[in-house]
Amino acid sequence: MELSKHLPVIWESLPFILGGITWTLSLVFGAMLLGLCLGIPLAVGHVYGGKLTRRLVGVYVWLFRGIPILVQLYLFYFGIMSYLSQLPVLENLHLDSAFLSALLVLSLTSAAYQSQIFRGAIQGLHDGQLKAARALGMTDAQAIRSVILPQALRLSIPAWSNEYSILLKDSALAFAIGVMEIMSRTRSVAALTHEPLPFALVAGVLFYLLTLLGVRALKVLENKVRIPGYARQGSI
Repeated sequence: MELSKHLPVIWESLPFILGGITWTLSLVFGAMLLGLCLGIPLAVGHVYGGKLTRRLVGVYVWLFRGIPILVQLYLFYFGIMSYLSQLPVLENLHLDSAFLSALLVLSLTSAAYQSQIFRGAIQGLHDGQLKAARALGMTDAQAIRSVILPQALRLSIPAWSNEYSILLKDSALAFAIGVMEIMSRTRSVAALTHEPLPFALVAGVLFYLLTLLGVRALKVLENKVRIPGYARQGSI
């Protein structure tokens, strides 16, 4: 393949392809934020909840980690969201949006993975911290919120960087239901030009750069919030 002969077409199509970055990052950051908001209570329930709570969390995690993202996208977009959008009470909310379906799928799946990240971080803390908080008169909820979670969230940032990379790659599957993110736009241009390989390379470069920038930003955050001299229980 002579890449040079494709450069004019790539250059002409680049603004359209770059427009997909906004959609891709909206999916990734939205899913990470919603996954964080749901993953924290799931992790707390898994560690400190009763038997029923732990079992329900386990079923949730097993369900969303066990079903492929592409299958979930079809189930939500063509099934659940399409059905809900037809209900008279919800018909004005446009729940059949492809972007909304993709965002929900990525968020719910990310919550399952993030809950296990936070669970591991919580269990990596010394058991005596919760007992000490109780001895100071704190309730379990106050101790978890003020003592346990601030430390666990700091310890979770390296694994959170990995979750960002996974979400970024999974977001490319949203093209299957029509979300105009990077992959969808490169496929559209490739279909018009009948030259899929050069545009696949363009998409690969964009995803690589977004991964690199995101992971480095999270590394800066990790260094900023790190507690000097503090590490997981049992680490050297």
